[in-house]
Amino acid sequence: MKRNLIVLASILFCTNQIKAQIFDSSIDVDYTSDVVVMPPSPLTFQTLFIGGVDKVQTVDASGNPNGEAFAKQNHDFIGFTPDNTSESLGWISVNHERVSSEDKIGDGGGMTAFRVKRDNNGDSLIVIPQTLTDGRTGDFFNVDFVNTVGETGMNCGGIVGPTGRIWTAEEWFRKDNASIYGDGAGIRDTSDFTISGSGIGFADGQTVKKYQNLNYMVEIDPKEAIAIRKQYNWGRLGFEGGAILPDNKTVFLGVDATPAFFMKFEATTAGDFTSGNLYLYKEGTENNWIQVNNASMDDIFTIDDQGVAAGATMYNRIEWVQYDAHTNAIYFTETGRDNPSGRWADESADGAIHANHHIMRAAQQGTHPDSSDYVDYYGRVLKLDVATNDLDVYISGGPEFALDSVPSNIYPDKHLSNPDGLNIMEINNKPYMIICEDLNGSSNGRVPKDVATGKTCELWFLDMAISNPTVDDLIRISVVPTGAEVTGAISTPDGRSLLVNSQHPSSSNPYPFNNSLTYVINGWEQFVLDVDNYDNVSTDLSFYPNPATREIKLNTNTDVAIYDAQGKRIRVYRDVDTIDVSALASGVYFLKNVEGTTQKLIIE
Repeated sequence: MKRNLIVLASILFCTNQIKAQIFDSSIDVDYTSDVVVMPPSPLTFQTLFIGGVDKVQTVDASGNPNGEAFAKQNHDFIGFTPDNTSESLGWISVNHERVSSEDKIGDGGGMTAFRVKRDNNGDSLIVIPQTLTDGRTGDFFNVDFVNTVGETGMNCGGIVGPTGRIWTAEEWFRKDNASIYGDGAGIRDTSDFTISGSGIGFADGQTVKKYQNLNYMVEIDPKEAIAIRKQYNWGRLGFEGGAILPDNKTVFLGVDATPAFFMKFEATTAGDFTSGNLYLYKEGTENNWIQVNNASMDDIFTIDDQGVAAGATMYNRIEWVQYDAHTNAIYFTETGRDNPSGRWADESADGAIHANHHIMRAAQQGTHPDSSDYVDYYGRVLKLDVATNDLDVYISGGPEFALDSVPSNIYPDKHLSNPDGLNIMEINNKPYMIICEDLNGSSNGRVPKDVATGKTCELWFLDMAISNPTVDDLIRISVVPTGAEVTGAISTPDGRSLLVNSQHPSSSNPYPFNNSLTYVINGWEQFVLDVDNYDNVSTDLSFYPNPATREIKLNTNTDVAIYDAQGKRIRVYRDVDTIDVSALASGVYFLKNVEGTTQKLIIE
């Protein structure tokens, strides 16, 4: 299946960054590509951190430097902690969504931390060597969990707080000690664990089974590559994502489960998350939130049971959660799952309620959410208005197909399947949503029929100025190699670079695309035009007539792009002196040439 994107193929193997002419034309790409796929310039590609290839600095069981080991694979969440000095951009944290037994790097899951700055040209990122307080020296550092909070499992999503504090999520929900060791590739030490140093009153001093010390949000210090605390008072669940409001008190949490409850924690004191109250979302109640108990270990082990008993609202796999200050709203992905009824029918019978959009969706299918006939293949992004606590569907996945498989000749150019990772990227003080896919399956058109044997996950860009967005408003900005999930997308604070993870690709892909990979998409300051600052008089670029209705004549042959009133690029023309604008709706547009000169264009 081929669509309009640009492939950076064999040339990627010999350089970290490719610079292309600013208005390259699009070329077709095969969805079964075994390399990272990119859109046209001005965006450029850079590899930053390769699992199984780059080496991390480790510590021993006493917290002392213990040499180096190959970094773990299965990169997932990416956290970014800004630096308040001129020495760097900040610290990056990368989760490893896996469970393994590693003598040097630690059993269970894991996380890698490192520091970056821009190169001299400002076009790409450079990893900065560091020496940590514990004596470790190098580029990449294994985050020490064992000596502080105990092992972790399946470090999946996470949280970047408003001040750059980082939490990693342990998604891998375990119910006994046998399951954490499995077939020998897991957590080998299954002795009881005594909690200490968390600062959470009811938890410190408690001794729990080893498996009961897994499945929390875990705060880390990326600057020193060490864990701080497991957030016991937020509950023990298969967490995925979360977001903290600018008040530095209110935390929203997502759980990757069916059923999943949408959660909120309110800290007693801003910046101190060791004390506070926990709530679950319940549609139709006053303020739409109900409080649950979180003052003892018994309480935190029973959050799901409390939610069912209180009739909280159920969702189908809540994953990443993000806050946007421009709209004062929380956005989160509900990834969906085929035939969820077998996973939530019992909870429904015991009092938990289905979200309104699932009830309406089931009615359209002529069924009920508890019926085995109910399907939720594609998922969606949901929006919570923080001021009103109203929750609605922001953008639905799809288009959905009744067919079990969809042949290429009718496969749509734009589609959204199983949104998972989510972030809000700010460019020129305007918000854009970045949506990552993680396909649950290939049936019902999630991928074309002829590529259904391999994962084909895509990264989407959405202008949040669009009211009531649909799939047609999405812009495809990357496709990861065969077999991989695209995840972790987060921008640098300056909005110029987007960090992305390619997780668990096929081992048959060419190097480095056969490894989990953290890559960077640079050049966003050119991808979206700052329409509030443009040149309105220039001999470099002039045209007539203006206003125009059918076509415009340029003063010279050149490459030129047209941007809409929000600054989104909508057309690219190569080596032209005449442009047909008759298909454009009436309104304000901007022309930009390869020299960067921008002019306003009025279409009547």
